[in-house]
Amino acid sequence: MAPPLTILHQDDHLVVVHKPAGLLVHRTALARGERAFLLQRLRDQLGRRVYPVHRLDRPTSGIMVFALSPEIATPLAEAFAERRVAKRYLAVVRGLGPEHEWLDYPLREEDGSRPKAEMPALAALTEVRRLDSVELPVQVDRYPRSRYSLMEARPRTGRRHQIRRHLSHRGYPIIGDAKHGKGNHNRFFAERLDSPRLLLAAVGLAFDHPVEEHRLELSGALDAGMTALFRRFGWAGHLPPDRVRLTRPRADLEPAS
Repeated sequence: MAPPLTILHQDDHLVVVHKPAGLLVHRTALARGERAFLLQRLRDQLGRRVYPVHRLDRPTSGIMVFALSPEIATPLAEAFAERRVAKRYLAVVRGLGPEHEWLDYPLREEDGSRPKAEMPALAALTEVRRLDSVELPVQVDRYPRSRYSLMEARPRTGRRHQIRRHLSHRGYPIIGDAKHGKGNHNRFFAERLDSPRLLLAAVGLAFDHPVEEHRLELSGALDAGMTALFRRFGWAGHLPPDRVRLTRPRADLEPAS
């Protein structure tokens, strides 16, 4: 039996949980044969229906918000769709990533319904910042030593696989990304560093509460595997805590009179 999900915050209107890496959020046409879903596990744990308002890719871990009623799901989903939610991710990438950069590459949607070439390219913007790096005395690629970076990513649009595709396009693929990454580095982390997963985690969300007069600022800790890797690389100072802050809504996000 799977362990209970970690609940970061719950009130009368919504619940925020840690999504484990490798777990689908809900059933899809591409998930034939799968029996474990975050949505059903959370419903069973709470003993009530919950309603997803945004998404995380299956291999990505981190913070997810669910509404506790259809009436709350609508404004929450709109906030995500209209980019009124601040998002923060941490990723481990190959190479020495840029100190700070805006990645502004249009992306075609990857929905599996038709060839990607037939899909229109949509605007996509991600802010990235290098928080730390490490150099290992191991030859994984053609160089005698291998460098990796801890990147912070703040997507300003919500295209599918946006962070993964943007960082790969820039030349810094995320470790563990089977589709957009580098197989030899993925294997090195899996076999030598006990880290077989996609090293991408949603660690921060901030949005105005749909009912109450405050803004929710949420920080989510990494899972045990990523935490151990951060400590091994000397990155413990960048480990995010589990934290919930309630603040007044930001003036620039309040509706105009």
